[in-house]
Amino acid sequence: MHDDRSLVEARLKRVLDERLRPAVYPESVPLDVAVWHAPDEPVPVAEGLAAEPEPIAVGARWGAPWGTSWFRVTGTVPKEWAGRTVEAILDLGFDENMPGFQCEGLVYRPDGTPVKGLNPRNQWVRIGAPVEGGEEVRLHVEAASNPVILDYHPFLPTQLGDKETAGSEPQYRLARMDLAVLDETVWQLVIDLEVLGELMAELPVESARRWEILRAVEKALDALDLQDVNGTAAQARVRLETVLSEPAVPSAHRISVVGHAHIDSAWLWPLRETVRKVARTTSNMTALLDDEPEFVFAMSQAQQWAWVRDHRPEVWARVKKAVADGRFVPAGGMWVESDTNMPGSEAMARQFVHGKRFFLDEFGIENQEAWLPDTFGFAAGLPQIIRAAGSKWLLTQKISWSQTNKFPHHTFQWEGIDGTRILTHFPPVDTYNCSMKGSEIAHAARNFKDKGVARHSLAPTGWGDGGGGTTREMVAKAARLRDLEGSATVVWETPAEFFEKAEAEYPEPPVWVGELYLELHRATLTSQAKTKQGNRRSEHLLREAELWAATAAVRAGFPYPYEELDRIWKTVLLHQFHDILPGSSIAWVHREARRTYERLADELNGIIDAAQRALAGEGTRDLFFNSAPHARGGVAAGGAGTAVVEGRTTVTGRPGGGHVLDNGILRIEIDERGLVVSAYDIAADRETIAPDRAGNLLQLHPDFPNMWDAWDVDEFYRHTVTDLTDVDAIAPEGPHGVRITRTFGASRVTQLLSLAPGERRLLVDTEVDWHETEKFLKLAFPLDLHAERYASETQFGHFHRPTHTNTSWEAAKFEACNHRFVHLEEPGWGVAVVNDSTYGHDVTRTVRTDGDRGTTTTVRASLLRAPRFPDPETDQGVHRFRHALVPGAGIGDAVREGWRINLPERSVRGSAEVAPLVTVDQDAVVVTAVKLADDGSGDVVVRFHEAHGGRARATVRAGFEVTGVTATDLLERPSDDAPALRRDGNEVSLRLRPFELVTLRFTRA
Repeated sequence: MHDDRSLVEARLKRVLDERLRPAVYPESVPLDVAVWHAPDEPVPVAEGLAAEPEPIAVGARWGAPWGTSWFRVTGTVPKEWAGRTVEAILDLGFDENMPGFQCEGLVYRPDGTPVKGLNPRNQWVRIGAPVEGGEEVRLHVEAASNPVILDYHPFLPTQLGDKETAGSEPQYRLARMDLAVLDETVWQLVIDLEVLGELMAELPVESARRWEILRAVEKALDALDLQDVNGTAAQARVRLETVLSEPAVPSAHRISVVGHAHIDSAWLWPLRETVRKVARTTSNMTALLDDEPEFVFAMSQAQQWAWVRDHRPEVWARVKKAVADGRFVPAGGMWVESDTNMPGSEAMARQFVHGKRFFLDEFGIENQEAWLPDTFGFAAGLPQIIRAAGSKWLLTQKISWSQTNKFPHHTFQWEGIDGTRILTHFPPVDTYNCSMKGSEIAHAARNFKDKGVARHSLAPTGWGDGGGGTTREMVAKAARLRDLEGSATVVWETPAEFFEKAEAEYPEPPVWVGELYLELHRATLTSQAKTKQGNRRSEHLLREAELWAATAAVRAGFPYPYEELDRIWKTVLLHQFHDILPGSSIAWVHREARRTYERLADELNGIIDAAQRALAGEGTRDLFFNSAPHARGGVAAGGAGTAVVEGRTTVTGRPGGGHVLDNGILRIEIDERGLVVSAYDIAADRETIAPDRAGNLLQLHPDFPNMWDAWDVDEFYRHTVTDLTDVDAIAPEGPHGVRITRTFGASRVTQLLSLAPGERRLLVDTEVDWHETEKFLKLAFPLDLHAERYASETQFGHFHRPTHTNTSWEAAKFEACNHRFVHLEEPGWGVAVVNDSTYGHDVTRTVRTDGDRGTTTTVRASLLRAPRFPDPETDQGVHRFRHALVPGAGIGDAVREGWRINLPERSVRGSAEVAPLVTVDQDAVVVTAVKLADDGSGDVVVRFHEAHGGRARATVRAGFEVTGVTATDLLERPSDDAPALRRDGNEVSLRLRPFELVTLRFTRA
């Protein structure tokens, strides 16, 4: 037989495009359309429905950026359409290639009942099936004219990302507003042919199955009269029945599909718009559940569920019913799909506390999986947190985006820093927006790396990013792929059903140890510095507020602010979403975030101040409140008293220019350029700074990545560097500091280097008035240390990264995340670099070729970037950072100094010292939270972990009378997964393994 494959395939494409798809709606009549444009922000539904609209014609432009327009469409179903299926086609001016990224709408009936959402791939509203003819149609559409930020030429700077700069030019042109007859037979034929055509294209040319499909398609096209598509579609479908009924082979890959709409809680739209995106999507999905009995939809992010509950109660009622039916599934158990690299220990724990508690309170459901398809890499401390929250599985897809190395597994055990393992799945479909295309299904089967020992994978199916969800076309395709020869099999299942099958079939999967590093989007550790500072400072202010409010509640009857803390925590957790905290959202999002963090700081400082004053009482004595988990200045952790400062610091001139700071512990030499050329550990007789190098060196790089401006920094940025060594002024300041001022480009830097009496740390306070574009600013410390690895703090501990680039896996980690410290050491002596608000850093090593041939290991903190997309003014303005160089530091010193720099001193006048509410006798055991139990019982909850990476024996003592103590999970419920406790009165003794996390609940007498 001659090879006519290309001929038939081209024929299929043209017939689908030019005859079949247009014939889905063979008859239509126009609707009358009127519109009312809301004057500013979105209005309540009742107001939008009641507004008096003005006529608008199809083809007219509408919609200022970020505006809301209420369309009213009216019409009458023609009498001659009786007995047929009729739909309204409401095209607001959609580009079908941009679902979730442009205008959208929510359709209401006149009484305010929501019907469904409108988006580029979902433009229909069912009027009747069948209709009687003559029905009056009246619908209202709340349409959002969200501008397209990420256009066909992506990453171009735009002022559309903020309502304050976006202007008023209409963004869309009304395209189609009709009543139309739906020919379901033609629609089904389109799906038949799409499925077979897409499957055929994925099969080997030499495969008999491919040719069987080709011949069946050809016969179907032969049966179709192109002059009477609607009259001949049924007989064309008959020609496809046999080829569509052939079952899959027994060894076919098995895909669990779950309806999904990954909705970024903010990204190229503000938070307020996400509230509406969620309402549109959930309206669509509940409607689809009514129509499709096999369909299952899962939605994560408790915050988004809460938005529906609080802002769209009429939609919430439908959601609750679908949840009760088991088909609308809460997923993930987190408040939002957060970044997991940068949130601190307690914040990461509270993501699960608040997320899981919401689903338990609202539905009595506790899901077992963490659901993070789009998060930019995963910190090594996360497995223990997931387990401590009562969960055991993780799903993500994002690691498939890695640029350099292909991850070797799709289903595996992920082991965290403490040894906890959780079953993890990376869907081999390589998208969290699966649309049931044949290419996607075939890719999942081919790509699955665990063939031979497992055959199950999961495919999150539905339009996402900006929402929309699963469509009826996807459901129809899935039905045909349920058991079809040549394809993987497809079945609708919940995430739990998938994981249970995966766990059962693969009892001993491979193990991956340590962080799941994304070899992409590394610059999200630095972009939008004020957002990151707001997060870090909010986390520590929350620690202080809980600690002092709990102490004051127990000691002084202070009213514990349960509701305020709950609300503030949820706000902070929301802003840890993986496009807010990483700095990859539009200007509007980050402008609002800055204001929110300022408001939260005022509230939290108010709580802290009130609690501390309640504890201090009346008096004139200066009391130092120590919020850190270690004693300092003679004041116990979690207590208040008179701070003791010992020693003195001298500031003298340096021969050749510059200054010398000396406090008897460290001697710091600052040269005439304002650079640290010596940081000498006097007791150890050891120099910190590498020979002929200088610390406190600001370095400027060009920063123009190949794409994803706010997200990415590409390795080639290192090829060009400017050392900022010119100085405008340098002079002593105060009793133990030196101030340096320098300018570069359009920017200015002022630094204060200080060495306090009795301290083993050089503080570096940096203020940058930043007005650069597409530049990357780093702060470098070249250290005289030979270290093949370094420690980087993560949640509830730290882990090690290599300093070398032996393999492509190590070379790819040229920018990485730390929390409060990085630590490097040779046996017996080390150095820590701690910070109060930066996350990105790099560590490199070189061997000196002259002199002593020693090793220089350079630590650089990433300070600022200046990408132009999606926020063209990213980070412009004044920023303040605090870092400290700690020579002679062991890992315990790094932990302690990291906490200290993030919890500055507070002084309150009062009458008496305050004893800690809880004490721990082991310096390696760090308390991360002291609070009252969330249930309002008055119990005191204490969370702590082993922080040095070794085993520890510790005694925890309550500074109040207790009647019982229980080890709990993160949700403060009794836990069997905890170390053995030995209680003696108010004391509890226990042993901890390295990095073990423990939560104790003390019942007060």
